[in-house]
Amino acid sequence: MLFQLDAGAERGDLGAFAEAGEADAASVDRAVELACAAYEARATSDAAMLALAPGWPAHRQPAVDRALLRLAHFELTSGRVSAAVIINEAVELAKQFGTEKSPAFVNALLDRVAKGTAGEAPAGALAVSEDIPPPA
Repeated sequence: MLFQLDAGAERGDLGAFAEAGEADAASVDRAVELACAAYEARATSDAAMLALAPGWPAHRQPAVDRALLRLAHFELTSGRVSAAVIINEAVELAKQFGTEKSPAFVNALLDRVAKGTAGEAPAGALAVSEDIPPPA
């Protein structure tokens, strides 16, 4: 759904994307709310990712990677789900839908975000890193 929002879909169209699956109405509603909230927070997510990988601003990232990073960043900063679960799910989706390099790119960035969010590193420590692999 977040991918579709980024491609220009309207909020009202999102339920139709989910209806093709086997999800119940409550799950679809929750997914729409999560996707919309992550999309609304995209500027914050994009800025955080740009600080970590300045050579890969959002407009240069593959669309799937960008959607996964935005969703995972929103979830990580909301603190509702454990970082390990969020990162694992994002990496698994990157394996399934992204490029060959997507899982490593997504994992590296989200790991840094999680450490910064958890207070393991001061905000200024989330600096440019040479060991973050390119997404494409």
